[in-house]
Amino acid sequence: MARTYTLKRRAEQQAETRRRIVEAAVELHSTVGPAFTTVSMVAERAGVQRHTFYAHFPDERSLLMACSGLAMERDPLPEPADWRRIGDRSERLRGGLEAIYGWYERNADMAACVLRDAEYHPGTREVAALRFGPYMAAYNEVLGESLNAGQRAMLRLALSFFTWRTLVREGALDRDAAVEAMTQAIRCAGEDGEGLLRIPAGQGRGGAARLGEG
Repeated sequence: MARTYTLKRRAEQQAETRRRIVEAAVELHSTVGPAFTTVSMVAERAGVQRHTFYAHFPDERSLLMACSGLAMERDPLPEPADWRRIGDRSERLRGGLEAIYGWYERNADMAACVLRDAEYHPGTREVAALRFGPYMAAYNEVLGESLNAGQRAMLRLALSFFTWRTLVREGALDRDAAVEAMTQAIRCAGEDGEGLLRIPAGQGRGGAARLGEG
């Protein structure tokens, strides 16, 4: 009985130590970003030694997966399944963007750091794609149903965290106004039948780099 109790207590202590490490890393990822978070920084904040850290997380990927898992557990990304029941396309867009922008608002610091670092940090890019990729694909599928090419392109813009940040943080719009602005932009992109986002012949994807020049 005593041995069973000792083993149980040891397992609880290990779980608590792991939890402290993950929580410390999440805080750092939300402030300095995953790419700039070091083992020493996490260990110091969690109150553990480096060898204890490595006993729980032998590599960077395992820590990134644990941190992103905790973040998603605390505040899961919106599930798009219920949006399919909304028959009116504009109302479906409003409902979806409202939920997504609400999540961005609650997780702005973390999202900004993670998405910034994902641009150049391979580990962050991989984990961000695993965590966010399936949701973004589902959002584009559900909200993009029956949209034309121009509208789908505008929808991708609307779904971006950086679009939300520009509208709300920099443009000083409240969430409802930001949602309405992008809903109307998506609608207007389909008024000529092909959408307003036409790419001149010969530009293709490379043309995007030339937008705004001249």
